[in-house]
Amino acid sequence: MTQATQIKIPATYMRGGTSKGVFFRLQDLPASCQTPGEARDRLFMRVIGSPDPYAAHIDGMGGATSSTSKCVILSKSSQPDHDVDYLYGQVSIDSPFVDWSGNCGNLSTAAGAFAIHAGLVDPARIPENGICTVRVWQANIQKTIIAQVPVTNGQVQELGDFELDGVTFPAAEIVLEFLDPSDDGEEGGSMFPTGNLVDDLEVPGLGTFKATMITAGIPTVFVNAEDIGYQGTELREDINGNPEALARFEAIRVAGALRMGLIKTPEEALKRQHTPKIAFVSRPRDYLASSGKQIKTDDIDLLVRALSMGKLHHAMMGTCAVAIGTAAAVPGTLVNLAAGGGERGAVRFGHPSGTLRVGAEARQVDGEWTVTKAIMSRSARIIMEGWVRVPADTI
Repeated sequence: MTQATQIKIPATYMRGGTSKGVFFRLQDLPASCQTPGEARDRLFMRVIGSPDPYAAHIDGMGGATSSTSKCVILSKSSQPDHDVDYLYGQVSIDSPFVDWSGNCGNLSTAAGAFAIHAGLVDPARIPENGICTVRVWQANIQKTIIAQVPVTNGQVQELGDFELDGVTFPAAEIVLEFLDPSDDGEEGGSMFPTGNLVDDLEVPGLGTFKATMITAGIPTVFVNAEDIGYQGTELREDINGNPEALARFEAIRVAGALRMGLIKTPEEALKRQHTPKIAFVSRPRDYLASSGKQIKTDDIDLLVRALSMGKLHHAMMGTCAVAIGTAAAVPGTLVNLAAGGGERGAVRFGHPSGTLRVGAEARQVDGEWTVTKAIMSRSARIIMEGWVRVPADTI
């Protein structure tokens, strides 16, 4: 019997925003994994520890949640006027696949910082002290992200006093700008793919719901909390332990994906769990965040809860925050109405872990709504660096 061996691959484990992921430089991957395909997918699944019927990721780097089952590849950019190409893979926890259909806004923060750490940014562009503007090409969705990364003594400054609800410890603030974030992916179409700010979305077996469907940051289906029996103050344990509730959300998500033209049949949704997102909104009200922090009605403009990979997110996905900010800036959407209506350049919304502010610049051109930029602040930190090991027969 041949003795099995493991290979080791240079890797960095990073937190970005309220997510964590395993980061690789493209050049450090095994040759068979440097191009898209089954070998790369198998590698990422084995690194994370998926598929795992125990939903624990005991034998991998994942944390058995959508926020921690992620891998990232960075390389010097192939695009003009960009520093790095950033490719993101969302690894399914219990199924054997990697979803490449969208971006992770939270890890976009870490991508900017990692680009400097990994020597992928021209040293001439890195100040000794100040802000390094990292121009990131998001390869999944073909969009530009600008990360304003603080630098001290020529190195990324990771520690600071910026607090982010959903993250235990403070860190240095990184400002992200998502340029022209609407119309994600290669599916085509406008920011509102149905042509409407609000639709009547028919969900088989459940009924018809008002919905705003938008492609900005990430394709997202917004519904009113009260229409589906919620207040908008729910925490993870209120929903994630209820299989019937999760099945209802998935049915709404699938109906939205079909209506948005992201899939052609309901069965395709099984291989497209990362997009679209499903979120529900409501007017502000007092609630107790998962940390025990009291959120007051006057602290926020609206409440938003969003699901990722079939579960209610513990805070808010960065890409979904872009969708929230963009939709809030367009008068008449469900998000805008929940925030009180009118023109809004920024909103602060309440999520399960606390609050988040996001700004967006939206305008109408020839009757079509477009967004030029969405802005928010996050933070990032290296947790561990070295090598990750996987069985050699993985690839």
